[in-house]
Amino acid sequence: MKGVLRIGIIMVGLLMTIMAKAGSMSPTDSLVIRFANRTRLVIYAPDKAGIQALSNYDLNKIVREMGMKLDSVPGGQTAISQDGGRFLNDTVLVVTKKKDGITIVINDKGDTVKTVYNQESEKESDYQRERRRNRSRDNWNVDYGVSIGLNNFIQQSANTAYPEDSYDLRPIGSRYIALSVGAMPTIIRGKYASLKLYYGVEVAWNNFMFEGNNVAEKQPTGVAFPDAGRDLQKSKLTICSIGIPVVPRVTFYNSDGRKICHLGFGGYVNYRLDSYRKIKEADGSRDRRHSDFYLNDYRYGLIAHLGLRSLNFFVKYDLNPLFQVDKGPDVRALTFGIGF
Repeated sequence: MKGVLRIGIIMVGLLMTIMAKAGSMSPTDSLVIRFANRTRLVIYAPDKAGIQALSNYDLNKIVREMGMKLDSVPGGQTAISQDGGRFLNDTVLVVTKKKDGITIVINDKGDTVKTVYNQESEKESDYQRERRRNRSRDNWNVDYGVSIGLNNFIQQSANTAYPEDSYDLRPIGSRYIALSVGAMPTIIRGKYASLKLYYGVEVAWNNFMFEGNNVAEKQPTGVAFPDAGRDLQKSKLTICSIGIPVVPRVTFYNSDGRKICHLGFGGYVNYRLDSYRKIKEADGSRDRRHSDFYLNDYRYGLIAHLGLRSLNFFVKYDLNPLFQVDKGPDVRALTFGIGF
């Protein structure tokens, strides 16, 4: 008897809930469910849509809660909660992150699908990309490079003891090559530009190949460039030095964080490790002699960089004379080329 009373009270409570949701309107439609034990479930609603809305509620949860209240309340009298929202069925959301936004599937059967563009998620993605880009810009890893180019003499003052035509250079034959190792940390970082500092160590070979048949000779009073008196395939003066370049750079980026170009201007100091003159005779025989040729052991100057993606164009200009004062022509070395 108590079980029948319990079910009856549950049905009444359910009716009160539906009535509370539907308002005070008079019912115009009803749903009657008969059970095997002669228990009836009667539901009134203002219209057919109200009855169809019952699918949103968890009836099992209502019955379980009312059963617990009947066991705990003397006399078995109780009332269902007026807040029908607490009995709404749980909604399963399946969230899938995609490149163009987020797809949300409502309920596990996928009966409702909605694509939402999540701006916060996009901001997070931008933030992650920015962090990766910043780590790349702040890279302190050691970098290895090779530079190739050409050399030339820039005369500062004329000297009758050293006529300019005696040390004219072949433009293509006067080659420059350098092997370098360095780093380039970021000093100031921005979204579209950053200030970096390139520094390193390089070993360089400056080849000065003479235009005519002149050869470099060390004489007691200074270096001389006499004519060999015979046809030569080539005659050159080579200087091997080790140097330290220091070049502040401004690097520019596009909206995707890709490097566009960079500009740099700095200086360098080089120390002479070796120097020699090399002659190649007409018959192919070679003569190579090492000497200091009154060259300055230290050379220092200015350097400019122009970078396009992974290529780096450079220009170097010595600020001090190539030869010791009054021991050779008053010339500076000018070098330009490309680095990889």
